[in-house]
Amino acid sequence: MEPASSPGTEELGHLEMIGAIVHQLTRNLTEDQIKTSGFAPYFVDHTTGIYPTAASGAPWNAAGIGVKGDVIADLTENMAAEQKARVTYDNILRLSDDPDVSNVIKFLRAREIVHFQRFGEAVRLAKEKMDQKNVYYTNPAFDSKA
Repeated sequence: MEPASSPGTEELGHLEMIGAIVHQLTRNLTEDQIKTSGFAPYFVDHTTGIYPTAASGAPWNAAGIGVKGDVIADLTENMAAEQKARVTYDNILRLSDDPDVSNVIKFLRAREIVHFQRFGEAVRLAKEKMDQKNVYYTNPAFDSKA
């Protein structure tokens, strides 16, 4: 059984673990390693501090969170986010030759799979409560007034 925490709390925990890995991998870089590794642009802006960005360098922002206030749209968005995170972890595993990094990433990847499954179950349960005749699974309480 999973601990009683919100999905957002667990996702912040994932971010903390990834940040710790990045810190451990970069804290002792030499100037030459910074220059030759492609880390220099990041280093100029953030030294070796943890600043959440995509691999492309695009900073994280809340615009990436798709919330509509519709249970099916929001749960489907959550499923997509979990799947995208899993693919990112797969890609990291393809590039990692450090067992300490790979073991943490494998743990996080497994969590994303579980989250995807739980959100899928939530979609199924939500659909059971909604208008089964409508392919878009609208909420009859709202849509009957339209």
